[in-house]
Amino acid sequence: MTSCDRNIVEYRGAVRRRHREDLNGHKSAAFWLTGLSGSGKSTLAHMVEERLHKMGMRTYVFDGDNVRKGLCRDLSFSPEGRNENIRRIGEMTRLFLDAGVTCLTAFISPYREDRERVRCQVGRKDFFEIYVKCPLNVCEKRDVKGLYSLAREGKIKNYTGISSPYEEPEDPDLILETDKCSLEECVDKLTDFIIAGLQMDKVDL
Repeated sequence: MTSCDRNIVEYRGAVRRRHREDLNGHKSAAFWLTGLSGSGKSTLAHMVEERLHKMGMRTYVFDGDNVRKGLCRDLSFSPEGRNENIRRIGEMTRLFLDAGVTCLTAFISPYREDRERVRCQVGRKDFFEIYVKCPLNVCEKRDVKGLYSLAREGKIKNYTGISSPYEEPEDPDLILETDKCSLEECVDKLTDFIIAGLQMDKVDL
């Protein structure tokens, strides 16, 4: 703990998370989608959010587009940069949960240690790990931007699956195999899982 940390005193107002959740009409939790680039994480997260929104739920999707272009634009894709990227996302997710918002995060987040750190940041009872599983060769075929090809040519450094490792979840709460199930089937499974998860006692108020 730094001297700066010791001088910070958290102020807790009268309006707490449980009050915000009561106002929203549902609990909040973090549904963390992890998997290789091209596995379908962001597509799934946004399609599921659209469904939940139509059901009247307060949600937000965090992904590379809205994080790397702003909050984390100063970070590289080195292991250290990825570590800090995930740490910041974890802190941001924690605040959104306190606001009563259900969060869907779509990040490669290749290291188990980083994902476990986020689980601890937001609270184990609030964290659901979703493994969006897809073979590397299928992800490469889906890559319309050609990033995998550039990585194989050595033009992109630290690219997960090519020049940087991806550590599969050891005990995820849900596995979605996007090479075996249709997009609609995966959206149905994830939507049902989230609705069930928000009704479980696992979510700590």
